[in-house]
Amino acid sequence: MNKNVAMLENVNIKEKLDVERGKCNDKALLEEIYQLLAEPTPTQRIAERIVNPHPTTSNQFNFDLLDASRIYHISQIGKICIDYRLRFLDAKLFKGDIPKEAYHEIADLEAKHGTEINQFKMIAPAKLFKLENADDPILLASMGNGYYYFIHQWGNDLHPLRKITMWPVKTFENFMISLFVISALATFLVPSGLLSENNTTEKIMLFMFMIKWMGTIALYYGFAKGKNFSSAIWQSKYFNA
Repeated sequence: MNKNVAMLENVNIKEKLDVERGKCNDKALLEEIYQLLAEPTPTQRIAERIVNPHPTTSNQFNFDLLDASRIYHISQIGKICIDYRLRFLDAKLFKGDIPKEAYHEIADLEAKHGTEINQFKMIAPAKLFKLENADDPILLASMGNGYYYFIHQWGNDLHPLRKITMWPVKTFENFMISLFVISALATFLVPSGLLSENNTTEKIMLFMFMIKWMGTIALYYGFAKGKNFSSAIWQSKYFNA
């Protein structure tokens, strides 16, 4: 009986914690705490500026040190984003991991130009952003007046057919052209003589039916998923756009 009572004694959590802490090396533990309490590293400071950018309109670069091949205008960025259905948004919305090489590029650029870079932007597919309700990232910094300076690119390249597969949803005009072409192909795949002896009349009827059928499906999918055309969403921070 006494033995059973002893086995059921209350557990002192502090004592259990001390036992677990006793398994650690005190010197290593203090070194780890020191690192945590020490001044932020350059990478940490840059990461903080990406997540919480300072309210500046543009970055101050040394004109004589700029590489023209790394400068892109908003019109050029917009065309590529629309063609490949990508988003161009603030880097603070990016939910992927930014590689250490990108931080090194930023640190080198800051040291070279004697400035602190803010207002980072990112080009990437929508799935890589933390979007609000309504595969190949590129990090850039704002230069003002619609110009952006390339910093770093990482990840896998986009699929070579992405531009083609995204062409139908690029604009409303592209969507209508695609709808007509697909409807025409579907019409000619249907064997003749099913609805009428007059082949021309039958094909016209089938074509009209295909347009209405496929257009209804496409519109239903678009509204149900909250989708929009690439030309309208490349700068949108909402996922249902």
